[in-house]
Amino acid sequence: MPETDLIRPRPIALLCHPAAPCAAVGTVEASAHCIAAGRLELTYRVRGAPGAIRLPSPLPPGPADDLWRHTCCEVFVMAMPPPGDSPAPYLEFNFSPSGQWAAYAFTDYRARDATFTPAGAPRIDLQTVPDGFRLNASLGPELLPPGRRLHLGLSVVVETSHGEKSYWALAHCAAQADFHLRQSFTLTLNRKQP
Repeated sequence: MPETDLIRPRPIALLCHPAAPCAAVGTVEASAHCIAAGRLELTYRVRGAPGAIRLPSPLPPGPADDLWRHTCCEVFVMAMPPPGDSPAPYLEFNFSPSGQWAAYAFTDYRARDATFTPAGAPRIDLQTVPDGFRLNASLGPELLPPGRRLHLGLSVVVETSHGEKSYWALAHCAAQADFHLRQSFTLTLNRKQP
């Protein structure tokens, strides 16, 4: 394994959307890096009061919709963005602590490509701890858009044991939480080619 693959990026603190504050959740962090095999490796760490975070029950791994309605980690991936107001295609991946996942393609802001079928499945690993959880997800090169530079939006929906939801992201650019906004894809990675 090349030495650069051993270097893990520092976690980035995600911001809670001010329209949905939640005192039960302390911090949410995420990190992302590309490895030489062309994979995108993601880590999410959610901390809160012991027992305060509701996790979905374990289910067989596989695709499922509406994962964001409960605790769920997400990444939005765009290749080099087009200039100005040009259409900006991107991908959305949801990783549930249940083990289920979702993958969607969009031709522009919230314009879903109904013909999209992912070319593979992400890998998800969950570790629970008393104050929350750590979720690792891995996307193979067949799941990512072509290009040497990726622009990412990292986000997490956290549901508490009382049913409250808070929305965490690298940036919030609207009065209500909206992870699809192109302006919130603020993390840029140089993709290593396999």
